[in-house]
Order: sequence, then C-alpha cells, then structure tokens
Amino acid sequence: MMLEMIGQMRLEQRMKLAPRMIQSMEILQLSILALQERIEQELNSNPVLEIDEPSNPEDTDSVEQQQPPEDTDERDLVAAAEGKRAAEFERLDSLDDGFEDYMNQAGPFRRRSISEEPDKKLEAIKNTIAPPQSLHEHLVEQWGLVEAARSVKKAGSIIIDYIDNRGYLTIRLEQLHNKDRADFTLDDLREALELVQKLEPAGVGARDLKECLLIQMAQSGDDMSFEAELVAEYMDKLLENRLPDIARKMNCSIEAINRAIERLAKLDTSPGLQVGRDRNRPVTADVIVESSDDSGGYSVRLADTNLPSLRVSSYYAKMAKDTKVGKKTKDFLQNSIRSAQWIIDAIEQRKNTLLKVARSVVKFQMEFFEKGRLHLKPLPMSKVADEVGVHLATVSRAVAGKYVQCSWGILPLRKFFSGGMEDDTGKGHSWEAIRAELQQIIDAEDKAKPLSDDRIRNKLAAAGIGNLARRTIAKYRKLLNIPAARFRKKY
Repeated sequence: MMLEMIGQMRLEQRMKLAPRMIQSMEILQLSILALQERIEQELNSNPVLEIDEPSNPEDTDSVEQQQPPEDTDERDLVAAAEGKRAAEFERLDSLDDGFEDYMNQAGPFRRRSISEEPDKKLEAIKNTIAPPQSLHEHLVEQWGLVEAARSVKKAGSIIIDYIDNRGYLTIRLEQLHNKDRADFTLDDLREALELVQKLEPAGVGARDLKECLLIQMAQSGDDMSFEAELVAEYMDKLLENRLPDIARKMNCSIEAINRAIERLAKLDTSPGLQVGRDRNRPVTADVIVESSDDSGGYSVRLADTNLPSLRVSSYYAKMAKDTKVGKKTKDFLQNSIRSAQWIIDAIEQRKNTLLKVARSVVKFQMEFFEKGRLHLKPLPMSKVADEVGVHLATVSRAVAGKYVQCSWGILPLRKFFSGGMEDDTGKGHSWEAIRAELQQIIDAEDKAKPLSDDRIRNKLAAAGIGNLARRTIAKYRKLLNIPAARFRKKY
C-alpha cells in the first residue's frame, strides 16, 4: 500500500460572521440600561473614544468678555533706564501695601491640600450601597448569641445550613444525624430546632406551611388560639376550601372561619424572603409612544436622551497619521480607532432598527393603543420583518428586553408579538387579548357561584371568541394564577 499527498481545489460557500457583525448584533439586543453600561466600558477601555459634547459659541464669547483687564501689579519688574527707575520702585512699594490688604482679607493661613480634586474611585466606594445580609448570615449572627450546650450549638449550626431562602428546613432531622459521629445526638437536633424556630424572622426553620403558620401565631402578641386550632386540625380541608365541613366539626359559623382566614392571610408564608430579598431591577422604557394631537395618530421616539454621543478623538486620529509615530503605537491607535468606529456605527444602527420596528408595531397594533388589551391583534414577527425589510432574527434581537411606554403603562415590546385565532366574522384575536377577556369574566363572576371552565368557554363564545376547548380555558386560567371554581367559591 502506497501513501501519497495529492493537492486539490474545492469550491464551497460558508457563512462566516465578521467581528463587526457580531458586535452589531450584541449591541442591537441590549436594553437602554445595558447599553449605558456597555458605553461606559468602552469609554474606559478605548482611549480614542470620547464623549462628543457640543460646544456653545456663546460661552466662548462670554468667557472672553469676562477676562479681567491687565493689572499693572502683575507686570514684571524691568530694570529700566536711570530716568525711569523711580516709577518702578514706587510700584514695588505699592505691591507691599496690596499684599498686606490681601492677607488681612484672606484670614488665617491654612495648609493647602496636595490634590484639590477628590479621588473619584474613593468617592464611588463610599457611595456604593453595602451588600444586603443574607438569611444564612442573619441566622448565624443570631445563633451566636444563643446560650445552649456545645452539642446543641453544633446541631443548630448544621440546621441553619439546610434552611433555604424561603426560611424552610429542607431536610429531615434523621438525615442530619450521623451515628458514626458523636458531635450531637438526635435529641440535640430536636432541641436545637426549637431554638432556631425562635429566631427572627418569625416562622423560620419550619418544615412545612402548617408549622410555619403555627410558629408565627405562637410568637404573635394577639390571641390567635382559634386560628391555631383551625390550622393544626383542619389545614387540609382549609386548602380544599371545605368551609362548611370545618364549621360543622368545629361547631362554629362560616363567618367566624372567614374572619380567621382574613387574619391568617396577614401571616407570611415565606418568612425567609424578609431578609436578603433580591431587589427588583428597574425597568426603563426604550421606546415612547405618544398620541399626536395634530394628526390624531401616534408619534414614536426612542428614550435615548441619556445616552452620550460618541466620537473618535481628533488628537489620536492625527497621531495615527503622523509619520513620526512609531509603528507599534500607530498599529495600536489604528486598531483602537477601528474599534471605536465600530461601536459608534453599531449604536447608530441599533437606533435606526429599533425605531423602524417600533413604528411598524404601532402601525399594526393601532387599536391596542386606542382601546386597550382586548383589542390586541395577532402579530407574527415575520410580518414586521417584511415591513421593515430586515431578517426575522433581527426583529427578534431588536425586541429582546425592550420596553414600550404608552398610555397603558410600560409594557414589554415582545408582548405585541403573539399568535391568535379568528372569530366567525374573520376578526383576529391574540392569545393575550383572550386571556384579558377571560380575566374580566372571572373578575365579574358571582363568587358565591363561580363559573366553571365550560361556562367560561360559553361566555367567551358569546363575546365572539369561539372554538376554544375546555382544556385551553384551563391552561389560560393556570397561566393567570386563577384557581378552579371550587377554590374560588366564597361562603
């Protein structure tokens, strides 16, 4: 068998994304807040990129007009001819008088600081909010102040390690007990759990919802003995909304149980979230839609007034063309200029694409902006892509993480793209509009006789939204966190 090397040519096509195209796609799908952070990073990393601050010619004229006249005291002493020496010495004597007046007005001498400008990094550190204390750190800090035996303290530390963010103990005590180790016993774990359940926030360390509510009621200063009996004995029936059965067994009225339920609703089912709760990120609108009084339509604009205008530094641009600059420095400047120009072009392209997509959305969803959620139409992204003249993936990236501010509030831009169905008259209804109609029907129902899914389906058909299966109604109801009819019933 003979091995040999043969060269051959092959013609093929490959789709390859250039770095400039990748950067443009990344910039397009950034929200307004993320774009501000990205611009700040580019300004810190690229020396040739700077903020384009428009200059005001009036400010220059005012500065020139405010220049003080030339002071004779500031002129240098010149050794003049003998006939003019007397005038120079008289000016020297007057300088001494002026200096004494200045020192009298200035007050006592103070040592001047080395740097008049404050340290920006130090100021930023001082103004940074301290990270919030986690639930585990909060419990460990309290547990360190508890007086107990050494084995109980050890067992309590192990228990705290297995408490989740909601404040519940996620493991059985028998699983924490290791027979091969003599650090603590099962009785130490039980005693430690009782002590842990007395820590703040109230209800922490519970193993289920019933125990969590009982702990909070035991630590409450009010008399909640009736509620405690209700939870301890009839928790399952309470969750199934079987209030008549509970009233018959407790020999009380349904009104008394309803009052107890109102008091139980004030208790926290996730006490651990009171400590170290993650702060919600702010939502800032990327597009603003306002009604136009003149034409009766809507004007669409971008909420980018806080975005700085960028430019390439003219100083470094000249340096990159200077023949006296070394090759290494020139290559660095040229790469930096190219990167700066890419980010400027990508931001400009993002503005144009997002504005075109937003205007197309307003055009197709005009009834929504005029009448509300019930008039949201089905709108596929391909329809907007054809209208704007871009690829479907470009529209998907343009609407990702973006929000629209209009008269109905701040809404996700992706909310306007959804499927739907047509009624008997050929009118389209989006799934979002159908869910809104379903929510209105349930809000208007008689809570003493709540509507079943079949009756909700009939009411939707009467409103012009037919051909919906009962399981579709149940699915939308679950998406809206609406319980079934027997759980919605009010006695």
